[in-house]
Parts: sequence; C-alpha cells; structure tokens
Amino acid sequence: MAQIPASSDRQFSAHTEIWYSLKCAISTSSGFQRWQLERDAQLDGIRLEQQVQRYLRETLETLAY
Repeated sequence: MAQIPASSDRQFSAHTEIWYSLKCAISTSSGFQRWQLERDAQLDGIRLEQQVQRYLRETLETLAY
C-alpha cells in the first residue's frame, strides 16, 4: 500500500526547497563572496550551508547593532 505524504511532510519539503534557493542566491552574492575572502582561513572545512548561516547571523548582528 502506498503512503500518502502528510501535510507536514509537504511543508518540510517546501521549506527545504526555499532554503536551498536562498542558500544558492546568498552564496552567489558579492557581499557573501567578499565576506568569504575576509575569513578565508576561518572557513576551511566548513560546509557551504554553515558558511551561509554564519554569514546571515553576522550580518543580522551587525544590522542590529
């Protein structure tokens, strides 16, 4: 018998697609690329997803300051 995905499964899938699109857009932005260059040694071995999260956190902290 085939399983019908629950609405929470579809919602998770939609959120995953949105995050992937945002991550791609952010990682190609000039601001992110400049941020990467400034922190080159600190980012060795860190996945792109983690870099984007750190970039967003630092950017928001700067804006909040």
